[in-house]
Amino acid sequence: MCRNIRNLYNFKPPATDEEIHASSLQFVRKLSGSNRPSKANEEAFNSAVEAVSRAARELIDALVTTAPPRDREVEAAKARARSAMRFGRADNAA
Repeated sequence: MCRNIRNLYNFKPPATDEEIHASSLQFVRKLSGSNRPSKANEEAFNSAVEAVSRAARELIDALVTTAPPRDREVEAAKARARSAMRFGRADNAA
């Protein structure tokens, strides 16, 4: 599950609220051990996702770097290349 949490800092364009929310959701899912909370835990689960989202946005906005922003497409291509090296490439892969 945590492999789906992406690095969101220092990209151009900056991380969107939707990307931060998706990463926060994955984090809370990992911590709680459930993909979907029961009705009894739904409020606590959703509250945790919102709190983590706020903290993540605050962190990303407060971080400082002298490095140039990374390009999302370049980073995605690097990730695909690493994946191909690690798992091999299927000839018919889309």
